[in-house]
Amino acid sequence: MFYRINNGSITLGGNTILEDINFQVNNNERIGIVGRNGTGKTTLLRAITGEIELEDGYDLLKIEKIGNYKIGYIKQELNRSLNITLLDYILEAFSDIINISKELSILEDNLTSEENLIKYNDLMDKFNLIGGYSYRKEYEVALKKFGFKEEDKSKLLSEFSGGELTKISLVRLLLSKPDLLILDEPTNHLDINAIEWLEGYLENYPKSLIVVSHDRMFFDNVCNVIYEIEYGSLKRYNGNYSYYIKEKENNYQKQLRDYEEQQKEIKRLQAIADRFRYKPTKASMAMAKLKQIERMIKIDKPVGENKRTFKRKVEFDKNSYHDVLKVKNLSIGYDKVLNTMSFNVYRSDKLGIIGDNGIGKSTLLKTIMGFIPPLGGKYVFGPNVSIGYFSQNLDNLDNNNSIYDEIDRAFPKMSPNEIRTLLGSFEFSGDDVFKKIGSLSGGEKVRVSLCKILNSNPNVLILDEPTNHLDIISKNTIENILKDYNGSIIMVSHDRYLIKNVCNKLLEFTNSGVNYYNYGYGEYLRKIENPVREIALNSVKKVNIKEVNKNYKDNNIDRKIKLIEREIDNLSIKLDKLNKELLQEEVYMDYNRASSIQKEIDELNELIDEKTSEWDNLVNNTDI
Repeated sequence: MFYRINNGSITLGGNTILEDINFQVNNNERIGIVGRNGTGKTTLLRAITGEIELEDGYDLLKIEKIGNYKIGYIKQELNRSLNITLLDYILEAFSDIINISKELSILEDNLTSEENLIKYNDLMDKFNLIGGYSYRKEYEVALKKFGFKEEDKSKLLSEFSGGELTKISLVRLLLSKPDLLILDEPTNHLDINAIEWLEGYLENYPKSLIVVSHDRMFFDNVCNVIYEIEYGSLKRYNGNYSYYIKEKENNYQKQLRDYEEQQKEIKRLQAIADRFRYKPTKASMAMAKLKQIERMIKIDKPVGENKRTFKRKVEFDKNSYHDVLKVKNLSIGYDKVLNTMSFNVYRSDKLGIIGDNGIGKSTLLKTIMGFIPPLGGKYVFGPNVSIGYFSQNLDNLDNNNSIYDEIDRAFPKMSPNEIRTLLGSFEFSGDDVFKKIGSLSGGEKVRVSLCKILNSNPNVLILDEPTNHLDIISKNTIENILKDYNGSIIMVSHDRYLIKNVCNKLLEFTNSGVNYYNYGYGEYLRKIENPVREIALNSVKKVNIKEVNKNYKDNNIDRKIKLIEREIDNLSIKLDKLNKELLQEEVYMDYNRASSIQKEIDELNELIDEKTSEWDNLVNNTDI
C-alpha cells in the first residue's frame, strides 16, 4: 500500500490545528507520531481515516492512494450494540474464516461431483492461507495476554468497564489484521506483560502501522519511522524514537551553526559596505558586497523545541535513617491474600515495582501507607521518615477547590506571592490558578497533585503511576526530578522507560509470587532474556577447577570428566525440554516467547558443543 498527503491543513472551529501537512505511509512501515498534548496527533489520525476533512495548505491539497486497503482504527466509543458476548464480538474479526468453514461443512456432505471436489480443495487452500487452523489459538493467546479469563468470554460487553472495553476493541482490531492499522495510545490500561506481548505482535505485523503514544520504549521497540508534530507542522525521521531524539538535536545544532556563520558573514559584508559606500573609489566594491548579501539564501534561525514544562527541585531538611522500610512476610489483599513478600528499602534506594494488573502492586502501596490493613506479616518504617504519597486516583485533591485554594489550604503559611510563584513553576499562571480541580484535564490534575507532594519536601516518595496522563516532555521532567532526588523512592509504574532510568532495585509481582532484585530494569531484562545462558554459565562456574577441586589434586582427570558428563546431560535435558516447548502452539503463537526460547536453544547448543570439546580433550589426555 501507499498513502500520501501533500500540502494539507486541518481547521476546526475557525482555528487552524495543523498546516503544511506532508505525510506518507509506505508498505510495511511502522510509524510513530509524537508531539505535546493538544498539538493535533489524534486529529491527524481522524483526518487519515476520513472523519475530518483535509483542506488546502500553502499550496493545493493532493492526496495519493495506491492499492485497495482496509484501515483499522479504534474510536473512543464502540460503534455497535453492547448486547453481545465478548467471544462473539472477537469472532467478528474472523468472519471470512468462519464463512469459509461453513461452506466447507456444506461441501463435505456432497463431494460426489468433480465440481464440488475442486471447489472444496480451493476453499481448503484459502482456509489454510488465511489462518483457519490457528485463529482459535490466536485469539485465546491475545485475550489471555490482555488479562481476560475463560469465564469473561461469555460475558456481555455491557458488563465490562470502559478500560476493559478499550482493551477488547484493541484485541479485535489486531486480530482483524487491517492493511493500515491505526492505534491511539494502545498501551493505556495495559500492564507490562501485555505491552511486551503487543510490542512483539506489532514488530512482526506484516502490514502498515500508525501509532500515537507517550510510551517512549514502545516507540523504540516497534516503530521504524517517527513523525513529530511541532508548531503546527510535521517532520519525518526515518528511525525509531532514540534515533529521532538524536537526529532532532543534531539537526537543530547544525542549523544553528549554519545560521550563526551566515549572520557573521552578513555582518562582515555589511560592515565593509557601510565603510566604503561613500568613498568614490570604493563605492563599486561596497555595492558588490551588498549584492552579495542580497543573493544569499537566508538561513532561518532554528526555533527551539517546545520544552515548556514544570520545574521543581525536591529538598528536605533531614535524612531518614539508613533503614527506611522493612517488610517481613507481609500478606496483602482485601478479602483474600493477593501476595506475600519480604524486602527492605534503605536510604537512597529507588525501588521500582512492576508486574501484571490486579495482583497487588497498588495494594502494597496502600497497605504500607496504612489505608488497607495487612492480612498477615508486618512492615515498619524507620526513624525520621517523611513520606510524599502520589495516588494514581489523585486522592489528595478536592475537586471542589480551585487550584489556588488547594495549595493555600495545604500550605497556610505561604504568602499569595509564594503560592503564585509555586504554581507558576508547575505551569499554572494568570486566571488559570482559579480553575476548579474538577474541570482540569488528567495531566493538569497530576501537576497539581505533584505540586502539593513535592512542596512538602519528603525524604521518601511513594508513587503509584506518576506519569499517567502526561505527555513525553512532562514524563521526561518527572524522570529528571526523580533521578536528581536524593531521598528514597518506592514506585509502581508501567512506564518502563521511567523504571529503567530511575530505579536501581526492582520488586516484580507475578502470579506465583513476588521477586526482589538488587539491580535495575536494564539488567533485569538482560537476565530474563537469557535465563538458560545464565543458569548454564553458573553451572560452569560450579565445576571450575579452582572452585570444585579445592580438595583434589589437579591431575584428577577422571573426576573432571564425570563432572563434565553430568553437566552435558543436564544441559541436554534442558535443551530437549525447550525444543518440545517450542512446538506447542500457544508458544509459537507468542512472538516474544518463541523468540526468547529459540535464543536459549541456540545458546544451549553452543554451550554443549563447548563442553563436548572440553570432554574430548580430557579423554584424549587420559588415553595418553
